Amino acid sequence: MKKLNHRYYRNFLFAIGIIATIAYRIIIVLNYYSPFWVKIAWYIGTIGFVWYFIHRYNVENRRDHLIERMELAKKIENKEELNDEERQATVYILKGLKTSLAKWNYIAIFLFSAIALVYALYLDFFM
Repeated sequence: MKKLNHRYYRNFLFAIGIIATIAYRIIIVLNYYSPFWVKIAWYIGTIGFVWYFIHRYNVENRRDHLIERMELAKKIENKEELNDEERQATVYILKGLKTSLAKWNYIAIFLFSAIALVYALYLDFFM
């Protein structure tokens, strides 16, 4: 049975997701100052998102594989007894969902996108 990624690694990836989000959204500001810093922000954002979303894909894939291989949804729906391995897999999935920081990354993506959009509209229509 696989274990959850270490808490420090998950926090590190959370930070990567936030940094990537900010890097992409700050490009709207950097466009007025320096093409060099636009490129730096773009690379930071792109590398950060690639790393973060590969991680998220692997996490979701691992969960899906466990659910399908062990037929967990079917067994729970049919109120079947779970063996130790199935119970451990269910606990792994539930703990992962409970401790996931992904929803906070989604909130950050939304907030920084909204701020960038409002700022861009301000610049385009009032400056």
